[in-house]
Amino acid sequence: MTSRRRYSYIFLFTRTFCCVDHGRCFARCLAAMLFTQLPEDVLYHILFHLDRTSLCRLSQVCKSMNRFVNRDAVWRRIAKGCLNSGIIWNGTDILLPWLQLDGDVLYLSQAAKIGAYSLNHDSRRLQRIPENYSGHKGDVCRFVLTDSHLISAGSDGRILVHSRRRNLSLGLMGHSQEVNCLDSKNGLIISGSRDRTARMWTLTSSSPLGTIPMFDRVWSVAISPTQSSFVTGTACCENFYPLRIWDVERLACVCRLGSEFRRGAGVLDIVFESPFQLFTCGYDTFVRQWDLRLSPQKCVMEWEEPHDSALYCIQTDGNHMIASGSSYYGVVRIWDKRQTKCLQFFQLSSDSLSSPIYCLRFSSSHLYAAVATALHSLDFRQQPAHIR
Repeated sequence: MTSRRRYSYIFLFTRTFCCVDHGRCFARCLAAMLFTQLPEDVLYHILFHLDRTSLCRLSQVCKSMNRFVNRDAVWRRIAKGCLNSGIIWNGTDILLPWLQLDGDVLYLSQAAKIGAYSLNHDSRRLQRIPENYSGHKGDVCRFVLTDSHLISAGSDGRILVHSRRRNLSLGLMGHSQEVNCLDSKNGLIISGSRDRTARMWTLTSSSPLGTIPMFDRVWSVAISPTQSSFVTGTACCENFYPLRIWDVERLACVCRLGSEFRRGAGVLDIVFESPFQLFTCGYDTFVRQWDLRLSPQKCVMEWEEPHDSALYCIQTDGNHMIASGSSYYGVVRIWDKRQTKCLQFFQLSSDSLSSPIYCLRFSSSHLYAAVATALHSLDFRQQPAHIR
C-alpha cells in the first residue's frame, strides 16, 4: 500500500476531508500519525461499525490494537445482541411461565405479572378478564391459588400474598435470592429458594415461622393434604438425599425418600395425589411414584423418559393418567400408571425453538402446557390447539 493510499484510508475514517489531492498540507502533518494514534473516542466510533469478524481481524494487527479491541466497551454492543435477555424485538419474548387452573379461569404468569383468562373451549383465543396481579421487581417464578388468595414467589426474593376478593397485597421479604418454589394450604405457606433454605410462613406473618437450612438449592416443595408434613426437592449437588419429608410442627426431617441418587439428580416437581401417594420428577429423567405407607427407600413405580430428557413438571388426573413435560422441544408425554411404556406424546415446540414444558395443568377435557413463547391446549376430543 502506497503512502498516499494509507493517508486516504485515514481521511476516509475520520471523515474530515473529501479528497487527498486538496489536502496535501494536512497529509504532511499526518504523515507520522498511525491509525492507533487517533483519539480514543474516534476509534470507538470507527469500531462501532465493525462486525465481530472484522474486530477479530483488527485485533491481530499489532499488540496495541489488540489491547484496544479487547476492551469491554468495544464488544458491549455485540455482546448485548448475543445475550438471551428474554426480550426479543419481534415480540416473541422468551419467558418462564407458570400456570394455575381454577374452574374455567386460567392464571398465567408472564415476566413480573400474573393475568387471568376465561377459557372458551369453542375459541382458540383466551379472553382476558380484569384480574391482574403484579408487584415483583423480577420474574414470577411460582404462584399458587387458594380460595381467598393468590401467593406468588419471584426472582427478587420476595413472596407476595394477593387477596382475590379485595385489592390488597402483603409483601414478605422471603429469601436473600430467588424463590424457586412455593406451596400453600389453609393459611400455611412453604417456600424454597436458591439461597439453600426452606421457610414456613402464614398468610398474616411478616416474618418466617421457621427456616430450615437445606445445604442445597431447593427446586420444589409440596404440602401434604393432611397439612401435617411437607416434602422438599433439592438440586442433589451437595446433599445426595434430594427428597425429604418434614414435620410441620417441629420443622424436623422425619423421612428421606430413595437412595443412591446421582449427583445433579435434582427434583423439579412434586405432586401429592393423596396423603400417601406422591409423584416426583426431575433431572434424572424419571417419573416416580412413592407410597409413604411402605418402605421409603424405594419407589413403588417409575417411568423413564425414553429420550433421556430432564422432566420439568408432572400432573395426574387422580385416576390412571400421568402427564409429564420434558426439557426439549416441548414434548408432553402421557403415561398410564398400570404400564411402563409411554402411551402417547405431543411435540408442542418447533425444531427451531427448543423449549421445555415449564408447567402443565389438567381440566376435565383439556391439558394446558406452557412453553417459552406460547400456551398450548390439548383437547382430548380433537387435535391439539395452539393458544396465544
